[in-house]
Amino acid sequence: MSTSTPATRPNNAFAFGALACLVALIVLALFWELWLAPLRPGAWALALKALPLACALPGVARRSLYTLQWASMLVLLYLAEGVVRGMTDAGLSASLAWLEAVTALAFFVCALSYVAPFKRAARLNARAKKN
Repeated sequence: MSTSTPATRPNNAFAFGALACLVALIVLALFWELWLAPLRPGAWALALKALPLACALPGVARRSLYTLQWASMLVLLYLAEGVVRGMTDAGLSASLAWLEAVTALAFFVCALSYVAPFKRAARLNARAKKN
């Protein structure tokens, strides 16, 4: 867990929200592409899209600021995929795509909200050292 100074009071609910959204995205990607609505029956290759998210899982669970920052950029790809497939797919696949987009957006907001106080404190600390 990250240490905090009195000036940096992170909201742990955002860290938990980011972790919950990340787990939800991993589960959604696997279920969607393996069982619920694969592009082709028996095609499992798209389920590999859960692998980069799984790589971020340990760092997000530890509340690593570095991991939360790069994972927040990574999740934008899942947001884009969700929007595109939500607009182009039909039936259950479209619904799952919109769910992916919303979950990715929720992760993005939670991760940035958790990281923001640390970034703000680092910026203030850098300014104070300059003066």
